[in-house]
Amino acid sequence: MSEISMGALGLPSEQIAGQLRARILSGGIAAGERVPPVRQLARDLGVAAGTVQKAYKQLESEGLLVSRSGGGTRVSAAITAPPVEVLKAARSLAELASGRGLSLDEALAAVRASWPAD
Repeated sequence: MSEISMGALGLPSEQIAGQLRARILSGGIAAGERVPPVRQLARDLGVAAGTVQKAYKQLESEGLLVSRSGGGTRVSAAITAPPVEVLKAARSLAELASGRGLSLDEALAAVRASWPAD
């Protein structure tokens, strides 16, 4: 979890939730995998435990995390990450688009425009 960090924009709980969400949806944290206890992550990030708890609650409401008394908090078993090949291609596109000065929205527009019609 050392990849989670605090930035300058947005509420700390939103930053934490956003980074965890991205890692879960990209397969960086697998379904069923345990996330750090609230107090540990709060200590690691230098934030209040309530801040991490708020982020975890948000992700629970989205169905990404599941908390069990005595069992900790884990990524929902219902989460499935895209295939490895798709993740690699997405990372390559992100690097190329960013290197060419495109925004995320512009890169997504290019993907949408390239998507095969049904």
